[in-house]
Amino acid sequence: MVDNRMENQPPDMIDGPHGQIAYRRREGGGPGIVWLGGFRSDMLGTKAGFLDQWAQRRTRAFLRFDYSGHGESSGRFEDGCIGEWAADALTAFDALTDGAQILVGSSMGAWVAALLALQRPARIAGIVFIAPAPDFTEKLMRPNFSEEQSQTIEREGRLELPGDYDEPEIITKKLLDDGHRHLVMTGPIAIACPVHILQGMQDASVPWRHAVEFAELMASDNIDITLTKAGDHRLSTPADLERLAGALERI
Repeated sequence: MVDNRMENQPPDMIDGPHGQIAYRRREGGGPGIVWLGGFRSDMLGTKAGFLDQWAQRRTRAFLRFDYSGHGESSGRFEDGCIGEWAADALTAFDALTDGAQILVGSSMGAWVAALLALQRPARIAGIVFIAPAPDFTEKLMRPNFSEEQSQTIEREGRLELPGDYDEPEIITKKLLDDGHRHLVMTGPIAIACPVHILQGMQDASVPWRHAVEFAELMASDNIDITLTKAGDHRLSTPADLERLAGALERI
């Protein structure tokens, strides 16, 4: 029987480099699974919950957490940036996991996963990238700004865009400048572990060709790419989740 009580309990907290990091951890065998969520997402989403249940059924260790400014962690979202969220991930990884781990990075979380894997290569048994958006600030965001929007960012240090929810999406100059300092797709990427990429071809946020380019740059010879023709950016349908489980099992 799957135990969903963890979802309803307050998270545990650890001190991070930018405040308190909220996390939920399931004990189990290895390699453990580490969830790395996307831009403005949190650890209570559909895919993270599915992975928690998957890990429970297989008595596997599973860690999920919120970056600073996300979910139940402290801080404001608009104060953060890629480098700070990657530092949060490294802190949680080092403090809360042991031995070999499989990273599962979704959207921006794939960028964070890549940065983490480059810093801890000996402990990464494999990576599943879901709709991977490494370097999105440079490759997917900046090119779509109008001249007026670019000037607003330079002049005011921030830009408000319509969000998917009630609140606007705030893009800061700090986010863009820091993203430039943490680019990974500028040349060969020294990720040599097994990798599986799940990508929807109807993804309006991350073009599927971006995922293919990312795969081409990684050093690993063991990379599978699953393109779902009708898949969107969320990849959270029951069929999508089964593909996620299959990717984990193959790794």
